[in-house]
Amino acid sequence: MTDLSRLFQAFLAPAIFVSATSLLILSINVRLMGIVSRLRQYVHRKHDAEKNDRVQEAEAYTAQIHAIEQRAEMIRRSFLLVLISLAGTIASCLLLGVGLYWKDAAVVAVILFVLALICLLAGTFYYIREVTVSLSSVHNEARDSRFMDLGDPPEIRGRDPL
Repeated sequence: MTDLSRLFQAFLAPAIFVSATSLLILSINVRLMGIVSRLRQYVHRKHDAEKNDRVQEAEAYTAQIHAIEQRAEMIRRSFLLVLISLAGTIASCLLLGVGLYWKDAAVVAVILFVLALICLLAGTFYYIREVTVSLSSVHNEARDSRFMDLGDPPEIRGRDPL
């Protein structure tokens, strides 16, 4: 019976950690989807501007695309590091169970869990970095006079006013 309670304890802490990490992954995924969606819009608008010889508008979109791609790269790194952390946590949880019967597995589990925490910390730093620069694209767009002369946004051009 003691082995069962120790096994349950070995699984419980990492399982709680897995749940918390999964929520962080969900948050990062939603942010990544928003960035990718915005990037696709700007790529299409840039293509439309180039096709219709609106050079200044195309240049403005190029600058915004570059800024958004940098943000997307930060979020991608964060996403991957947190996913690696999740995988390491699950593996360490399994190794802790095996460690009840094979002591070397418990040592490997601890090392793996520490590495998973380091990955989680690094992923969180990338996430914090992206959040701190997230409004820079909006501020740059607001200051860029090339965006101020565009007229109606492309998605509402040609529609009847309400």
